[in-house]
Amino acid sequence: MPQDVFVTGGSGLVGGAVVRALVARGDRVRALARSDAAADALTAAGATPVRGDLLDPADLAPQMDGAAVVYHVAGLNAFCWRDPSPLYRVNVDGARAVVRAAARADVGRVVHTSSAATIGERSGTVADERSPHRGWFLSHYERSKHAAERLALAEAADRGVDLVCVNPSSVQGPGRAGGTTKLLTAYLDGRLRALVDTRLSLIDVDDCARAHLCAADHGASGERYLISGATITVREGLALLADLTGADHRTVALPGALAVVAGALAEGLGRLRGSTPSVCREMVRTLVHGHHYDGSRAERELGLSYTPLEDTLARLVRWLVDAGHVTAPLPRLPG
Repeated sequence: MPQDVFVTGGSGLVGGAVVRALVARGDRVRALARSDAAADALTAAGATPVRGDLLDPADLAPQMDGAAVVYHVAGLNAFCWRDPSPLYRVNVDGARAVVRAAARADVGRVVHTSSAATIGERSGTVADERSPHRGWFLSHYERSKHAAERLALAEAADRGVDLVCVNPSSVQGPGRAGGTTKLLTAYLDGRLRALVDTRLSLIDVDDCARAHLCAADHGASGERYLISGATITVREGLALLADLTGADHRTVALPGALAVVAGALAEGLGRLRGSTPSVCREMVRTLVHGHHYDGSRAERELGLSYTPLEDTLARLVRWLVDAGHVTAPLPRLPG
């Protein structure tokens, strides 16, 4: 049955996919918009944009009034911050504000978009929802999302809010141009000369959106669900790209220790120039660590199914070409 829902972060990659999935099943979607451009995008997707302050529960609560579910998708995901305080304000303070606003508005359920990074597994292990945390953090992003998840769960318990967490691995698909997708783009353009052959866990953006709806419908209150459809090495991923597109470029694998040194040098140079470096220690540290996540609990308990990785990469490549992110001619485009 269609219901009223409220979404934060609805103009972003994951939030936009969540909005489209909700609209497609007939829900009446109100979504927080911080700008005119975001409001226009939400309107085009079939949602009703509303203005409000993500960090102010008193401002958010009236916008949530009558919502059966709040999907809190808004967040920052980036490395190499000169000043990481915005990460903590948006990710941590934003999570607190949303839960408090949901409590005021008497919302039926909150679905909190967390991250697989909150698991904090030891290197070389296969992580699931109950893996012990290593006790330290690879990046400010990882620390902020870990703190946000813990705070959201604690606030929800204290205030009687029904909350469930969705923990996506690296989201891939049309619309994604940053993060690990830059590796794929550089390879397709013939610009990727060196790489760290690490292990990556990936999730299709549409699967990620469906996971949010499944969590709202079937997730257990106070629980978190890892969302991960495939795990591959960087070499395996590039080989798959070569099969899909016919692109075949030589790359050199860097030892992890050398990559860390290179990241430190790039960070230092960026700081000297007064700019935000494109490569830094926490980024390389995360890459060298690698991840292997087990997303099977979401299959068993939420009824989620995963898109084959080949299909995800084929759609991503076509979008990267159409959007102008890949400029080199490819021998063929995936059908």
